Amino acid sequence: MQLTEALQKLFSLHQFGIKLGLESTIKLLNYLGNPQKELNCFHVAGSNGKGSTSSFIASILTEAKYKVGLYTSPHLLRFNERIRINGLEISDDYVLKFMKLVDKYIDDNSPTFFELTTAMAFMYFADNNIDYAVIETGLGGRLDSTNIIEPLAVTITTISLEHTNILGNSLIEIAKEKASIIKPNSKTFIGLVPEITHNVFSEYAENANSQTFFLSQYISDINNLLTLKILKNEFNIYSTPLSGKHQLVNAALAILTISNSLKNIDSLSISRGIRKVKENSGIQCRYEIFSKYPRIIFDSAHNPEGVESFVEEFKKERKNYSKTILIYGTMKDKDYINSLKSLSSYFDDIYATTIDYERAERIENIISKAKDNGIFVRALHNPSAFIKSYLSEKNSNKCLVALGSIYILGQVKLKLLS
Repeated sequence: MQLTEALQKLFSLHQFGIKLGLESTIKLLNYLGNPQKELNCFHVAGSNGKGSTSSFIASILTEAKYKVGLYTSPHLLRFNERIRINGLEISDDYVLKFMKLVDKYIDDNSPTFFELTTAMAFMYFADNNIDYAVIETGLGGRLDSTNIIEPLAVTITTISLEHTNILGNSLIEIAKEKASIIKPNSKTFIGLVPEITHNVFSEYAENANSQTFFLSQYISDINNLLTLKILKNEFNIYSTPLSGKHQLVNAALAILTISNSLKNIDSLSISRGIRKVKENSGIQCRYEIFSKYPRIIFDSAHNPEGVESFVEEFKKERKNYSKTILIYGTMKDKDYINSLKSLSSYFDDIYATTIDYERAERIENIISKAKDNGIFVRALHNPSAFIKSYLSEKNSNKCLVALGSIYILGQVKLKLLS
């Protein structure tokens, strides 16, 4: 088996879709000797911000001189991005070695792509004797494949209505799904979630004998300076390498998590960890300036809450441009009409695009539903060619934004960089 063949087999497992339940994951990990039991984990869930918060946590631990594993999803350009140690991607050799190890198991048991990738991450981290692992959930929490670890700390970023066909039709139901990753005797850290969900997290944490920290009780915001007070320590956060006010909140939640979970993390490591988050985690497409002139922004805002955060940042610079262009792509299960309603006021031209992926929404459906809501959207079948042409306009006073599903942004970016 060669690497190309191994990756083809791995990606073919998408055909098994999402399996709700942990039985298959438990069976696979038993087969591998339960490598997750060797790990000291931080477990991160949430509707938005979980990737950024996980990256901030991992970066702080890296700057504190620990060997840190980071598992996130999905990847943008290449599979290896999902699994990192101190910022370095898992090697092709290890991916191939793992796929050879489980080759017959896959044929006999048909695990899903995410189940197998999660197991690969756990085994890679255990084999490399890391100090800490930062594990991001894939979808929800209760039945997510990552929910077989016994973490040191659980961090939940935000709660909003998404994946309602799986997680529930109310904020309370979705909060319960996320809260189900809270484990006995771990500490629990809750971001700026709707107040209606506070009792859910308090109840789950109390039942698990888990001490709970709500970020809202530790931060204050004055003139875009976010101050985090923890006992005698005070952290003033006014910027991060990831643009947007919401990223200050994600950074604060990461600091709250680290400061109350580990007692030996100094302030210098925390400040350096925030400052070096991109290089320590490889995170992309969070209000990423792909080109300064002409201006191109990539942002993986995939639901109305994420779009709201994008808009709060983008409206600061909208007045600088004679024309703004949006390239938008989404998955079928997202509330993309409300996202487009929020975006339409800030863009002169809106284009819909897609990729060859079963979950991706078709261009004609986006256009039709947008038209029903008074939003004019055009079709764009080759976004990378469109962007390359736009880049040739060296004197352009325009701004182009590629926004939406990270699956779609990844394919666009890959073609641009190839």
